[in-house]
Amino acid sequence: MDTVTLLTVVVLAVFVGFEVVSKVTSKLHTPLMSGANAIHGIILVGAVIVAGQADGPWLLALALLAVVLATANLVGGFVVTDRMLEMFGPRRPFPDAGPPAAKPGQQSAPGTDTGSASAGEVRP
Repeated sequence: MDTVTLLTVVVLAVFVGFEVVSKVTSKLHTPLMSGANAIHGIILVGAVIVAGQADGPWLLALALLAVVLATANLVGGFVVTDRMLEMFGPRRPFPDAGPPAAKPGQQSAPGTDTGSASAGEVRP
């Protein structure tokens, strides 16, 4: 293939990819990210195979760079997917900081006063 044909394919792929991804709703984003992570895993395997069969030092360096970038892409995809799935899970409670403190001039909530009243005594 000549350079013009390859450039045309790249430009069309970028355009179609942008149009497809921009039309995805947020509900479908997480499953699509999981599918993309599977594809990135295949890309990583391919990069490792190419690195194993590299003849010269430049090809080896380029293949190892591909392995590093594919690994970063794969790990980053899983981190993003994990964070997105946390949004749909149950909320974690905040650490217990004790009862809320009363503002000046305001009575504290019933049962939270730690004053000097004894066990059976009722305070106004």
